[in-house]
Amino acid sequence: MSRQPRLPPNVTPSAAASSSRERRSATTHASGGVQSLTRGLTLLEKLSDTEGGITLTELSMRAALPPSTAHRLLNTLADLGFVYQSRESGLWYVGLKTYRVGCAFISNRDFVGDSHPYLRRLMEASGETVNLSILDGSFACFIGQVQCHEVMRMLVRLGSRIPAHASGSGKAMLAALPEEELTALLRTADLVQLTAKTITDPARLRQQFATIRARGYSYDDQENAMGLRCVAAAIYDEFAEPLGAISLAGPIARLTDDRILKLGPLVAQTAREITERMGGMVPPTP
Repeated sequence: MSRQPRLPPNVTPSAAASSSRERRSATTHASGGVQSLTRGLTLLEKLSDTEGGITLTELSMRAALPPSTAHRLLNTLADLGFVYQSRESGLWYVGLKTYRVGCAFISNRDFVGDSHPYLRRLMEASGETVNLSILDGSFACFIGQVQCHEVMRMLVRLGSRIPAHASGSGKAMLAALPEEELTALLRTADLVQLTAKTITDPARLRQQFATIRARGYSYDDQENAMGLRCVAAAIYDEFAEPLGAISLAGPIARLTDDRILKLGPLVAQTAREITERMGGMVPPTP
């Protein structure tokens, strides 16, 4: 025979159920999220956005929480190793456990798989073949593709490589490299002339890289193959360095100058979305 739970004096079962519902309601959002967990993660997010430490007062203001609530949640996070407080300054910092969780995400991310829905959406929006590539030395290596529905379309074999300086995706990634790495690469790379429009002068390439950084996307005007144009944008990792690039390519008859100006921002926006999905960080515009 099952035993009924004991209730405090003067509390009926219906009152107890109502009280329980109220307690759950007080700690749960309408969307079903636990309020204390949401608040704690909000604190952690605001803390991670801060360069250096931050005071309790400032952090509570940024998270729109009472200082007493923020302090209680921070102490709980500190007990678990996600944050810590400096004894000297009293400032709060992100802890080692947070770093470990971030590293687990980075090591387990599926670049090609996670990018694929964005590539397909970009293909449908542009009507052109969309590629995903990574930088392999001084080459752009294709690792993903969503083909368009046009009869005339660009086809590349996955794993194939083309000189980075002569491709839209390659130039997007080169422009995103740290200065020292870019200088070393341009010094040793074989800047071959693939077409009459291929740029092989390092000074002219650097001018293009500055333009790419400013507008957010690169443009290949028949520099890899005559009759073919390409628009591309870099995808960034957690250090704001190039993780890869997406590009759309098609015949010059379809990728006119006016259309390039319309598609460029679309490619750049898609690259930003993939960067965010991968936990990366887009560097500020120069």
